[in-house]
Amino acid sequence: MNEQIKHVVDILTGYLLSYGINVIGAIATLVIGALAAGWVARLIDRTMRRSSRIDPVFHNLPGKIVRVAILIFTLVAVLNRFGIETTSLIAVLGAAGLAVGLALQGTLSNVAAGVMILFFRPFKIGDVVQLASDVYIIDAVGFFICKGHLVEGPTVFIPNSKIWGQTIVNLSVTDNDIRRIHEDYGIAYTDNIGTALAILKQVAADDPRILATPAPLIKVDKLGDSSVNIMFRVWTSRSDWWDTKLDLVQVCKEALEAGGCSIPYPQRDVHHFYAPQTVPKPEMTEG
Repeated sequence: MNEQIKHVVDILTGYLLSYGINVIGAIATLVIGALAAGWVARLIDRTMRRSSRIDPVFHNLPGKIVRVAILIFTLVAVLNRFGIETTSLIAVLGAAGLAVGLALQGTLSNVAAGVMILFFRPFKIGDVVQLASDVYIIDAVGFFICKGHLVEGPTVFIPNSKIWGQTIVNLSVTDNDIRRIHEDYGIAYTDNIGTALAILKQVAADDPRILATPAPLIKVDKLGDSSVNIMFRVWTSRSDWWDTKLDLVQVCKEALEAGGCSIPYPQRDVHHFYAPQTVPKPEMTEG
C-alpha cells in the first residue's frame, strides 16, 4: 500500500515538475510579452509625435500594429511551450481572416482609401474641397470616413472610398494664390456688342480686387438661341474670390442695363400654318 501511494506521489510530482515549469514559463512569457509590447508601442508613439512631417492621424497607428504583432508572437510562444501545434492554428486564423476580409470588403476599401488620402494628402483640415458637384469644408480626416460640413452648415460624413474614387478639387490651394472668376452674360441681338464689351471692361477696371495680370478676358463667346453671350473671365486673389464673384453678378447686370443693354429672357417664335379648307363636292343623285 505504501508503495502504491509512493508511486502515485511520484507521478504527481513528475507532472507538477513538468507542467508546473511550463505554466510558470508561460505566465512569465505572457507578462514579459505584454510589458514589452506596451513599452515598444509607447516608444514608437513618442517617436512619431516628435515628427512634424507625419500626419497626426498616423501617430497611434504604428504603435498599435507593433503591439498587436508582439502579443500574437507571445501567444504563439506560449502555445509552443505546451506542445500545441501552432501551424494548423495559424492556418485557421488565416482562413478566418480571409473570410472576415471578404465580409468587410466595403469597410476595407474605406481603410485603403483613407491610407491613400493620409499619404498623398490632397487636402487638410479646414480646406474647401469640391467632390463632383458638391462643395465641403473638411473638419476631420480618418481611416474610414472624413467629417466635414456644407457651406450652408450641415455636418457631412463622407466614406473615404467615395472621396478617393473621384476627382478631388481643392479650392483652398493654388500654386500662385490667385483664382479666376468665370461668368457669362447675355445681351439681346438688337443691342450693340461694342457697347456691352466696353461696359464690362470698365467694370473690371473699376474693381480694385480684379487683377491686371493676368489680363481680363472679355469677348463674345457664342450666339445663343435668344442672346449674344459674352464671356467674362477675370482673376482675383484667393481670399477675395468668393466676395468678388458674388458682387460682379449684380454690378455687371446693373451696368449693362444702365448702358442701354438688355438681358433677354429665353424665347422662341412659333409659327402656325393652316391648310386651306376644301369644299366637299355635292353628291349626285338619280332622278
